[in-house]
Amino acid sequence: MDLIHNLVKRLPSSQSLPSVTDTSQQQKNRISPRWAFFRRRVRLKGNSSISIPLGAVLLFPCIVIILILVLVVRHPSSPAGILMPAGAPPAIRKINEKYDKVFMTGCLDPQNKGPRANAAFVVLARNKELDGVVQSLKSIERHFNRWFHYPYVFLNDADFNSTFKETVANYTSAPVEFGKIDPSMWGYPDWVDSKVAKEGIAKQGDAAIMYGGMESYHHMCRFYSGFFYKHELLQKYTWYWRLEPEIKYFCDITYDPFIHMEIANKTYGFTIAVKELKETVPNIFRYASAYKRMNNLTSKGLWEMFIEPPPEEPKSLPTDDPSYRPPLPEEILKTEPGRGLLPEPDPEAMEEEKYNMCHFWSNFEIARLDWFRSKAYEDFFQMMDRSGGFWMERWGDAPIHSLAAGALLSPKDIHYFRDFGYRHTTIQHCPANAPARQLPRIPYLEMTTQDEKKRKEEDEYWESYDSEKENGVGCRCKCDTDIVDVEGKQGSCLAEWVGVAGGWASP
Repeated sequence: MDLIHNLVKRLPSSQSLPSVTDTSQQQKNRISPRWAFFRRRVRLKGNSSISIPLGAVLLFPCIVIILILVLVVRHPSSPAGILMPAGAPPAIRKINEKYDKVFMTGCLDPQNKGPRANAAFVVLARNKELDGVVQSLKSIERHFNRWFHYPYVFLNDADFNSTFKETVANYTSAPVEFGKIDPSMWGYPDWVDSKVAKEGIAKQGDAAIMYGGMESYHHMCRFYSGFFYKHELLQKYTWYWRLEPEIKYFCDITYDPFIHMEIANKTYGFTIAVKELKETVPNIFRYASAYKRMNNLTSKGLWEMFIEPPPEEPKSLPTDDPSYRPPLPEEILKTEPGRGLLPEPDPEAMEEEKYNMCHFWSNFEIARLDWFRSKAYEDFFQMMDRSGGFWMERWGDAPIHSLAAGALLSPKDIHYFRDFGYRHTTIQHCPANAPARQLPRIPYLEMTTQDEKKRKEEDEYWESYDSEKENGVGCRCKCDTDIVDVEGKQGSCLAEWVGVAGGWASP
């Protein structure tokens, strides 16, 4: 027996067949090591009883990143716009070129030795505004005048000090002249009761009208409306480009706008059109309209930019329309109160026209000085001046220039500098760059910045410019992004300009 028992022990034992439960458990054990790390639960807080799988924690930021990428691609300012489907409408609309068109789309190689116009920059500033003047000089020199070297004329109602003159001369290689404004062009004229005028200004200050209580602001507006072009330092010039302290240009201007204004037979150029504050000019349109009527002037097509469109007549429904209701009999209508009476006149309308407050923003303008010196403009200014609106109200030079242009000029005389990027205070216009029309940028290391590192950093900022876009017109533009362009704000008058200029050329 012992021998048999030993033989049985030596025989190999057959393995038992696995059960269904065992098989499932083995498969689970083979899979679990692969996902065990992600199934591991993590507490939300150290002492919290709530926990979530680690995989969910890792997946959440991935979803956020994907959403951000999708939004960036779909944003209209993104270079990824090229991924948009074919046939998508352009982000920038073209304007009809019936009366006006962009002089130069994109960049040119600046012609340093080409002909020059009889033109100058005009800057009205005071000694205390030196920092703002330097900012403006650096901007216009970098983007334009380093190539064209047009002269500057600085004007002040007081004497410029030596610090101002020496500093300005350091920021440009162009000729510079400094002039003092004669008292006859600044202040109250002899025919005005200065006491009454000062009381009018004080009331505007009490009413919190913007700049209404600043006596010097009233004098400045009157000077720019009817006197700057009469200053002795400007008598030799045909064209002027107005430059304000604390302004910025965003695009390189690689052509001569004066020459192109002459070639196109233009009179006045603007880059921003906005609406005036109604409380500053409550009666200005009365006098402008009266001038037009007294001189038997008919609109040449520009006046309509500055008046509100007539109200649309209600359309009568066809008789088969479900909403149609037959009118009441005349016998019943005659019994209605007020029936047959004349409508109440609009106190703000003149000749059935009402001012829409639009004007060319004149802190930037390029214009022919011969037009300001013309008898027609002088007559217009004298009538506006004698009304007292420069003191009893806060009339600005912008609506004066604009309404004069509306009465005397036509849309073909006006040029919209759509390709100029420009900012003053919180109002900005900045175009997109023209596709396939950008040229390599020429470095500009202006030597007035003493710190070499800062000087290079300042130039390197402009090295990378904004992306090109369909229907863009600018040259190496780099726009400020802290504010929205004026065309995207309420109060822009671009639509009014487009309306008289021929309409939109693209949907």
